[in-house]
Amino acid sequence: MQMPAAILFILSVLLVGILPVPVLYGLSGIVKIFAFRVIGYRKVMVRNNLTSSFPEMAKDEINRLTRLYYKNLADILIEGIWAFTISKKQLLRRYRILNPEVLTPFSGSGQSIIGVTGHYNNWEWGSLSASLQTDFNIIAFYKPMSNRYIDKFARWSRSRFGTTLVSIMETSSSFEKWKDMKTMFLMAADQGMPKKFSERAYWIRFLNHGIPFLHGMEKHARLHNLPVIYIDVQREKRGWYTLELSVLTAHPLDLENGQLTEMYARKLESVILKKPENWLWSHNRFKLSR
Repeated sequence: MQMPAAILFILSVLLVGILPVPVLYGLSGIVKIFAFRVIGYRKVMVRNNLTSSFPEMAKDEINRLTRLYYKNLADILIEGIWAFTISKKQLLRRYRILNPEVLTPFSGSGQSIIGVTGHYNNWEWGSLSASLQTDFNIIAFYKPMSNRYIDKFARWSRSRFGTTLVSIMETSSSFEKWKDMKTMFLMAADQGMPKKFSERAYWIRFLNHGIPFLHGMEKHARLHNLPVIYIDVQREKRGWYTLELSVLTAHPLDLENGQLTEMYARKLESVILKKPENWLWSHNRFKLSR
């Protein structure tokens, strides 16, 4: 059944790719209504996550954020599909780095770096656009799809502008392979932590919860002495994003164990607090909360 499913998926992608932009966001509105009002996709989890993160927030405000969250979710879903066919011209206009000069000291010295972000706003276009807006070799880590044909198509599509997609299962070997080639390793470090790995994680107070953070970003930054750049993705309006870069650290070995992950958590939290609706609240991120 994998081949028929892949054919249907690719045809859907191609159909979305030829739709005018206003129609795309009209479709997003339909997806929002279906997810929020018809099937209530993870609505209980979204509200529980918001309520536990903001215990003093009024119920009306929680409901408002919930509605806005589903609008954001629908938009990034449609834009994720659009990413398979979006042109270079559209991408460069709609997904702009505001301060690329932050990268100049590292690029000029030929040094590899880690670019870290969260599941906030549209993170999907980052792997596509990075190779167009910087002179780094771009390695983006992703979780392979269960359908091998769709996975192959996704890797081809996401790599068509020069990025190399690598399975998260090959993270360590990828750092060893490319760290000396002026590479930017793109990582989203706010993924959920499997329970079996939680005792090896850094436990941090985050959005009113004590939760484990993945240790991979800090592990590889310290192991290979790589600077870490935070990538803040903000939506200007529907389909238009700006990226602001900031250096979390240029010298990870000068930090205490766990300090870099704490710095990342504080930066991500500050971004979320400004516009909470744009984070991925439908995932069970607080299941291991202490």
